[in-house]
Amino acid sequence: MFGVSMRTLISPSLSPFSLHLHHHLPKPSLFSTVLRFSSSINNNTKSPKNSPRSAISTVKSQNTASSSSPLSFSPPGEIHVVVGPMFSGKTSTLLRRILAEKLTGKKIAVIKSNKDTRYCTESIVTHDGEKFPCWSLPDLSSFKERFGTEEYENRLDVIGIDEAQFFGDLYEFCREAADKEGKTVIVAGLDGDFMRRRFGSVLDLIPIANSVTKLTSRCEVCGKKASFTMRKTEERVTELIGGAEVYMPVCRNHYVCGQSVLETARAVLDSSSTKTPDVVVASSL
Repeated sequence: MFGVSMRTLISPSLSPFSLHLHHHLPKPSLFSTVLRFSSSINNNTKSPKNSPRSAISTVKSQNTASSSSPLSFSPPGEIHVVVGPMFSGKTSTLLRRILAEKLTGKKIAVIKSNKDTRYCTESIVTHDGEKFPCWSLPDLSSFKERFGTEEYENRLDVIGIDEAQFFGDLYEFCREAADKEGKTVIVAGLDGDFMRRRFGSVLDLIPIANSVTKLTSRCEVCGKKASFTMRKTEERVTELIGGAEVYMPVCRNHYVCGQSVLETARAVLDSSSTKTPDVVVASSL
């Protein structure tokens, strides 16, 4: 028995632990175990389909594929809004920004409302006489079809919109173009009418705009900065297209004073028109 115990202790291949598990586990040597492990690494490297690494790469490729979902099919666009009273240079600012984009190699297009026929129906024209070709449309929803759907989607980069207050679908068009189609949209228009009330949908763009520029003109009365537009005529409708013969830019002080003067003058005119004119009878001598 002593001999057996000694053999057990000195034998490199037999130990009490190995004797205990002799009938349950194989008895590979440490060297063969290392060889098999090294061989399995090499095999996994050669055949990635059966390796954990290939499974990870498969998951990564699936995540990459899912990341190219419809939400990221195109880079996001931008919306820039330029507002101000009449004669504040909104159209000139729009043209400068559009031409700056064109100089960088971008494809551009400009739209204006077909309601504005003061200067030219096929061009936007500043009060200083600058011209630029444009699309004159009744609404913005028809632009893509008229421009060409394929040309619009694949080549057009920047869209300028002048006299934006006249477009009822302005908000929907700009949001779609910037959020889903990756376009840069530059909008120029009146933020308020002659009564200093919101004009059209221009102000609705502010929460979704990248930038908002408020321009000023020069008051025709005192020469100070003018932020408001005063109507000279008696028409009360909101949409009345006209130039210097109808509108004038004024500061806050002269807007308030001028409105009072205009209202007083209109009241006098209205009262005088309702009176029965005096009849002068000339007696013959």
